[in-house]
Amino acid sequence: MTEFKPHLRQTGAAFLAIILLFANQTVWAKPAQMHIMEGFLPVGWAIFWWVVAIPFWVIGFIQIKKILKEKPEQRLMLGMAGGFIFILSALKIPSVTGSSSHPTGTGLGVMLFGPFVVTILGTIALVFQALLLAHGGISTLGANSVSMAIGGPLIAYYLVWLPLKGRASVWVNAFLTAFIADLMTYVITSTQLALAFPNPQTGFWGSWLTFAGIFAVTQLPLAVAEGILIVLIFNFLQNNAETELKELGLESI
Repeated sequence: MTEFKPHLRQTGAAFLAIILLFANQTVWAKPAQMHIMEGFLPVGWAIFWWVVAIPFWVIGFIQIKKILKEKPEQRLMLGMAGGFIFILSALKIPSVTGSSSHPTGTGLGVMLFGPFVVTILGTIALVFQALLLAHGGISTLGANSVSMAIGGPLIAYYLVWLPLKGRASVWVNAFLTAFIADLMTYVITSTQLALAFPNPQTGFWGSWLTFAGIFAVTQLPLAVAEGILIVLIFNFLQNNAETELKELGLESI
């Protein structure tokens, strides 16, 4: 066994410190809107996105249960991936009314465990943010999960990570996976908002272009920054977690 577990404990302590910092800031700051806020979507659309999300949650839960049963030593890595999603998706930049731009952190989980496990990790992060930090909401949990925890990771995995695995530099693959997972989250969010609030004159597409255009101002540089961060973290894992990556089948990429 490598010396990775002490590193994980140190990383976990850093995560906890940052979480407490954000929690403290949230208490005293004016309530901020993270993701799609509570009550912002019409009831019909809120229910619709819950229904869409449920099958993915079921598959993700089954896969996590399998990991915990067959590879219990991966619990620390699983917790780290979930904490990373929580922290990065709590870094908000105000964007459009009722929502905000922020990194997602899902790219790392996609590379380590695949997209369906991330559906659970990302949703857990969204639940904690909704209940503890007043970011997002429970009624809009389905919509926020579909965009950040489900859609973005699935697209990044099947469009980038899987096709490029072993065919491109790991750094290029890691960067593009994180970049696409982040960016697709906001493509989906723009779609959700446009469906719920079409422009009276130009309809769905007019509304979609408005939302996507405003999001792009902050989200494009955020996606680039997140891609670079994921490359640095994955480099750390390759240097310090050789055994753990081997168990995940990632030692030779």
